[in-house]
Amino acid sequence: MTDEVVAANPLRDPGDKRLPRVAGPCVLVLFGVTGDLARKKLLPAIYDLANRGLLPPGFSLVGFARRDWQDQDFAQLTHDAVKEHARTPFREEVWKQLSEGIFFCPGEFTDDGAFDALAMMLKEIDQTRGTGGNYGFYLSVPPKFFPVVVEQLKRTGLAHGPEGSWRRVVIEKPFGHDLKSAQELNAITSAVFPESSVFRIDHYLGKETVQNILALRFANNLFEPIWNRGYVDHVQITMAEDIGIGGRAGYYDGIGAARDVIQNHLLQLLALVAMEDPTSFEANSLRREKEKVLKAVRLPQDLAEATARGRYGEGWQGGEPVVGYTQEDGIPPDSITETYAAIKLEIANRRWAGVPFYLRTGKRLSRRVTEVAVVFQRAPHLPFSKDDTEILGQNALVIRVQPDEGITVRFGSKVPGTAMEVRDVSMDFAYGESFMESSPEAYERLLLDVLIGDPPLFPHQREVELSWKILDPIEDFWATQGPPEEYPAGTWGPASADEMMARDGRAWRRL
Repeated sequence: MTDEVVAANPLRDPGDKRLPRVAGPCVLVLFGVTGDLARKKLLPAIYDLANRGLLPPGFSLVGFARRDWQDQDFAQLTHDAVKEHARTPFREEVWKQLSEGIFFCPGEFTDDGAFDALAMMLKEIDQTRGTGGNYGFYLSVPPKFFPVVVEQLKRTGLAHGPEGSWRRVVIEKPFGHDLKSAQELNAITSAVFPESSVFRIDHYLGKETVQNILALRFANNLFEPIWNRGYVDHVQITMAEDIGIGGRAGYYDGIGAARDVIQNHLLQLLALVAMEDPTSFEANSLRREKEKVLKAVRLPQDLAEATARGRYGEGWQGGEPVVGYTQEDGIPPDSITETYAAIKLEIANRRWAGVPFYLRTGKRLSRRVTEVAVVFQRAPHLPFSKDDTEILGQNALVIRVQPDEGITVRFGSKVPGTAMEVRDVSMDFAYGESFMESSPEAYERLLLDVLIGDPPLFPHQREVELSWKILDPIEDFWATQGPPEEYPAGTWGPASADEMMARDGRAWRRL
């Protein structure tokens, strides 16, 4: 259908921004439907998309897992997950339409017969529900199973559809555990799927506030003149969690905070903050600018002074006593895995030369918060007395990614009274107060992008490899340093992280 025909459609409201982004007929095959990610995020997100009218009537969902279930068993699991975790209200008519397209295929990843049955099931769904051979395969499974599932999709012919249809594979992080394993994983997927059909999900890139970094920077002229080394003192990027590892011991131990968060989430945030403006919002343009930043990242010469790592010990969280990391179920007492990581990076280009970027992440910290703080230089001359400005800090623009999404601008203002006393005040923009519609979950946006085939928010393999090139030398250094420094649960991390900042004459923001 041509653009002219679409524009001439009298039933279409040109002001409706939703219509061009409705997915076409397709099937989403979800591997790993019994895991927490599927139950708490993916299945509710699918319902929310249907509830917002963004899925076609013939949309079908196929679950694949090692369970002796029928279609109705998987439908019941989906129903319960939607009832408990969906963002939008439960509507019976929406659920009825969605449930008609829910199917289940039992089997193990190594079972050829199960994948043959899956292929037959998908052909039948094409005939009965008009999905046209368009399949998305979501691998919500441990990384060790990626090669097995991809090989099965190749063997059964599911990886390549007939002319005019599409096949896409979605891979959850981690994308390897170092550069070598990331390249091996890519070799496996690229041997079966073209790069344009591989969607690497970093759910942080689906968050509204992360995307708003692009809007803030490139849709406004207000900040661009000062978004550089001439005015910015440093940048702090923080992802703090107040929870421990929970039941993830098998995954987390040996991975650690830096591989789990810094390699993907925080380096992606750094790239969005530091990148030059792209020529368009298309995937290639965005990725090109992010890659330039990641290529320009430089590690400090002395990693002992410019990095910090720790792990939580016993302490108090939310008024309750909690155990330390090595007392968690499944964690060996001689583990050297960190639960806190902080690193200092610099970007060797004209805009950012000499401006340090401090990245930190940790578990069992004081509270849950993710933010990007662009901290500006102090005024070159203050005509006030020292006493008048002793509680004045530095100007900052803070992008709050979660939980209270929004933007804060921090600046000095005169305190009411007869004296010229200046102190910090904040000006806030909050998503929840400024827009009538609540922000969709990250997985809603990302799942819809997969079904539409829109890749700007998905990292390219080159970005993945560049990120590992930054982190691998740090991980190699830490591997020679013995156990991480312990910090009490419920605090803001190890003393070495504060010392790292103090050496530069700076301090972490109080969150």
